[in-house]
Amino acid sequence: MSDEQHANPDYGNWVSKRLVYLPFLASLAFAVSAIFFQDLVILTALFFVVFAYFGYARYEFSAKGGNLEDRIRELVLDHLDWNGEGRALDIGCGNAPLSIKLAQKYSSARVIGIDYWESRWEYSKSMCERNAEIRGVSDRVTFQKASASSLPFSDEYFDVVVSNLVFHEVGDAPDKREVIREALRVVKKGGMFAFQDLFLMKRIYGDIENLIEDIRSWGLRRVEFVQTGEASFIPTALKLPVMTGTMGIIAGEK
Repeated sequence: MSDEQHANPDYGNWVSKRLVYLPFLASLAFAVSAIFFQDLVILTALFFVVFAYFGYARYEFSAKGGNLEDRIRELVLDHLDWNGEGRALDIGCGNAPLSIKLAQKYSSARVIGIDYWESRWEYSKSMCERNAEIRGVSDRVTFQKASASSLPFSDEYFDVVVSNLVFHEVGDAPDKREVIREALRVVKKGGMFAFQDLFLMKRIYGDIENLIEDIRSWGLRRVEFVQTGEASFIPTALKLPVMTGTMGIIAGEK
């Protein structure tokens, strides 16, 4: 077998290493200082708790731990009522886990993954292509650089459009509802969509009821909202707002 066949895909982790290491280093520094200034014991304990929490979360999200990232991504596809025929778009594909999962689940589908691949994220087009090769779907999945706020596709081009935890990060779109509208623009009439994001974060999207009503007013056949944090497989400690507590899925048919 080739090296690629032996390799595992690298999808990254939603909890970056710096969220684990920086609190640990801070707790260590305060612990040393607390030898001379006892009041710093409280800060030592505080940063150690933060370190422990994010370390636990990173492990649970990882494939070697609880594999929660993959299971949460699976929720997106669970809300697609699709026969797998035609074209699918993954908006903000990162290192392509959802694009690849789409191609694996729907063996006749052609999948395009788009991303801006900013330097602050540990993602790249080359890593997407490598991961698709490892999973044996590179003949049906392609990737290109593009912004979610201005998709380089004609109206109603795709049979299915999905996205996972991307819309709130689109920097060139102050109103994130417009990112949703742009994603829906390229869905065919009768096509399916499933978007997972921080839809319960009011400072970004406002009240969820108003958001869903706005989307319905755009003339869609069906729109539903599902709160991700209600999934039984997610540990209680990871249902906090800083983790999955504000996540939800907006899905339906155009």
